[in-house]
Amino acid sequence: MTDTPAKIRVLVVDEQPLLRCGISTYLNCQPDMVVCGEADNIADAQSKIAECQPQLVVTELRLGAGDSLRFLKELKTENRALRILVYSAFEETIFAERAMRAGANGYVMKRASKEKLAAAIRDIVNGGIYVSREVALSGFQKSIQQRSKNNHSRSPRALENLSDREMHIFQLLGSGLGTREIAQSLDLSVKTVESHRENIKHKLRLSSGAQLRDRAARWVAAASGVRESGQLPVHVFSERKPPNPAESEGPVSGAQSSQPYL
Repeated sequence: MTDTPAKIRVLVVDEQPLLRCGISTYLNCQPDMVVCGEADNIADAQSKIAECQPQLVVTELRLGAGDSLRFLKELKTENRALRILVYSAFEETIFAERAMRAGANGYVMKRASKEKLAAAIRDIVNGGIYVSREVALSGFQKSIQQRSKNNHSRSPRALENLSDREMHIFQLLGSGLGTREIAQSLDLSVKTVESHRENIKHKLRLSSGAQLRDRAARWVAAASGVRESGQLPVHVFSERKPPNPAESEGPVSGAQSSQPYL
């Protein structure tokens, strides 16, 4: 009698209950996966990891006001064997590299098909990484190890020029938090947050706090899928039409294709 292979134990982390339910339901339908727990914030996720011992964590990149990149670093420091898959609506060309440097093993856009989520989990558990074809072909692995010293090769107003901390504060500003709220959330002084705000304004070539808040709000709205109609798109894990065969290409250097969001 052949032993049945153990299923991949997955912890799902997302602050929205309906999205967690959709992801968990889909993964539990896979013959080789089981969702061993769910969490809606960083502290809860750390507790659930100790409790249910997952092999892999599927986590949204935006978890309230928490520093998700620091969370990824802490998870890797505490458990080197733990595999981490980040899924997000945030622009992959900006955040995939940051997430991977922080300790993630893969990055999937929210607009990717649900089949790509399962494929990413299997690749990661088997020791690979998972990013989109676009990121892989642009030299993703090389960009992790070395960043250009010539900032003139980038747009002077590009978000890529922001540090991880500045990017997090930019996101929180766009979510409607004020300076004092951000300082309290990140356990920083108001003066430190104000200094980061000034650096962000300088890097993005913005002349006022109002311009900064407007730019951040528009970016967060776009990343969240808010269009001019003010309606959110149907979630990725709802039923979709069968994928176009032309989009079902194989991996490139350990990567699978996924549709960029922005």
